[in-house]
Amino acid sequence: MWGGRTGALLRVSGLWPAGVLGRRPLSCNAASLAGRNSPQCWNCGGPGGPMRGHGFFCPQCRALQPPDPTRDYFSLMDCNRAFRIDTAKLQTRYQELQRLVHPDFFSQRSQTEKDFSEKHSTLVNDAYKTLLAPLSRGLYLLKLHGLETPEGTDDEMDRQFLMEIMEINEKLAEAQSEAAIKEIESIVRAKQKELTDNVSRAFEQDTGRQGSYLLVLAATNSKKETGRRDILLSSEQYDLEKAKEMLTKMRYFSNTEEKIKLKKIPL
Repeated sequence: MWGGRTGALLRVSGLWPAGVLGRRPLSCNAASLAGRNSPQCWNCGGPGGPMRGHGFFCPQCRALQPPDPTRDYFSLMDCNRAFRIDTAKLQTRYQELQRLVHPDFFSQRSQTEKDFSEKHSTLVNDAYKTLLAPLSRGLYLLKLHGLETPEGTDDEMDRQFLMEIMEINEKLAEAQSEAAIKEIESIVRAKQKELTDNVSRAFEQDTGRQGSYLLVLAATNSKKETGRRDILLSSEQYDLEKAKEMLTKMRYFSNTEEKIKLKKIPL
């Protein structure tokens, strides 16, 4: 941790919020970005407000600013907006942000900053939990694309899959031994891995088509290229629908996994 002369220099240079000891210094970007097109600080009226990167604090008065309402979880957690992410990097980012905004560090600050700290910390927790698990991460990605997957919508699910789920759940309900439960657990785990791989491929294909679409859009407005653009858009929607279908199946197996956990708990 920074301390002594080094810590004092950081405070003078504006990279460490005064009165909040033991936390990582803010990035050099924070001070430089603050003066450009940023909203005003609620405390001193200077250029501050919600900022990206590590710019959680006003560069003028060091007051904690409110969360940026336009920021998605991937941006907050410094992850690429993709289904495959580096979970070790996600963990590091989570710990880094909590050292900056956790309410324990704001017990001696103003009530406004205490409230902002609670909001920031809750937001970071929600983002971390959402992006950590493949199912919730995929569902969130779909949401960013404007696709919702509400629970209990069985109408669009194929009958064969629903019968498979019912059969697995019936076997689980009838299982009396630890070996039988483990066998079912192994089957469900394998199904989830297969579905996760399929979801990843669907999102990767969608990302590739988005890139091709942008190239076609920038190239020309000819009738031929317009037709190709429409095909790419149609394919992109198909990839997202496939991802939605796979994620819905993952949700069913996730419910079964919860039942397995409960089955393992001794009565």
